[in-house]
Amino acid sequence: MNKNVLIIGTRGSDLALWQATVVKKELERKSKNLNVEIKIISTKGDKILDTSLSKIGDKGLFTKELENELLNGSIDIAVHSLKDLPTKLPDGLMLGAVTKRYAAQDVLIGRKKKIKIMDLPENAVVATGSLRRSSQLLHVRPDITTEELRGNVPTRINKFLQSGWDAIILARAGVERLKLNKYVSSVIPISQMLPAVGQGALGIEIKRGNKTVLTAIKKIHHEPTSIAVRAERALLKKLEGGCQVPIGAYASITKSGLSLDAVVGSIDGSITFRKKLLGSIKEPEKLGEKLARQLLEAGASQILSDIFKQSRS
Repeated sequence: MNKNVLIIGTRGSDLALWQATVVKKELERKSKNLNVEIKIISTKGDKILDTSLSKIGDKGLFTKELENELLNGSIDIAVHSLKDLPTKLPDGLMLGAVTKRYAAQDVLIGRKKKIKIMDLPENAVVATGSLRRSSQLLHVRPDITTEELRGNVPTRINKFLQSGWDAIILARAGVERLKLNKYVSSVIPISQMLPAVGQGALGIEIKRGNKTVLTAIKKIHHEPTSIAVRAERALLKKLEGGCQVPIGAYASITKSGLSLDAVVGSIDGSITFRKKLLGSIKEPEKLGEKLARQLLEAGASQILSDIFKQSRS
C-alpha cells in the first residue's frame, strides 16, 4: 500500500467489476483519507471458455493470476467471489476479510415466469456449468438432461435466450447484483439445492503480515458471515472438493448455535448424502470437519474416490 492509495486486483467480468467497485466505495467511505484504485487482471478461467470447469481442474482457476500480483506487490488486495477461492491459499497470502453475505441460493431461469424445477416439462434440458447444481437437479428430476454452460452472467443468459434449452441455473447473488432479476423464474430453496461453499459472499485476499492493509479492510469485514463460511470452507477442505466434485454447503447462525447443512452427490445425481449438524459459533472449523467426517462415513468417501479416479483417467 503506497501512502494512502490502495490497489484492488479483480477479474474483468461485469460481476467482478461490480464487486470490486462496491469494495472500493465501502473502503473509501470507512477511511476518508484513502484512495482506492482498481486493476483488472485476466485469469485462466476467464480465457478457457470452451471446456467445463470440472475438466480443467479448479485449483486457482479464477484466482492464481491475482495471487501472483499480490505476492509481487503490484496490487494490495484481491477481491474474489468467495466460492472461487480455494481452501488452501499460497504461502504468504491470507483471507483478510469477508463481506456481508448476500442471498446464497441459486435461481432457475426458464421460459415462463414463476416456473420451478418440478414444473419443468418431462425430459427438459437444463444448462449449468456446475456439477454441484446438476447433481442436485438430477437427484430430484432424473429425467432431465443437463448441458454445459460457461461464461459470465450476461453471456450465460444470452446463450439461454438464443438456445432451445428449457432453463438454466445461476447464482442468485450474481443475477441480482447485475440487476438481471427480470429473467428469474424462481428462487430455488436451499432445502432443494444447497449452494456452493461461500456463495453470496466476497473474500478479500491480502499478503500475510501487511498490517496497514489488514487494518483498512477489517472495517468492511462481517464477522457473522465469516463464521458461517469458515465452517463451510473447513468442510470443503476436509472433503478435498472443488469444481470437480458435486459438493454443496450452507452454514447459518441460529439461536441454538451454528447450523451447517451439506451434501455430497454422485455426478449423475443417483446417489446423494446430505447431513445437517449444529455446533458452536466459536469453533466453526471444528463443525465443518466433523460434518465432513460424518458424510465420509455415511458413504460419500466412495463417491469422492470414484470421481477422483475418473478425473485422473
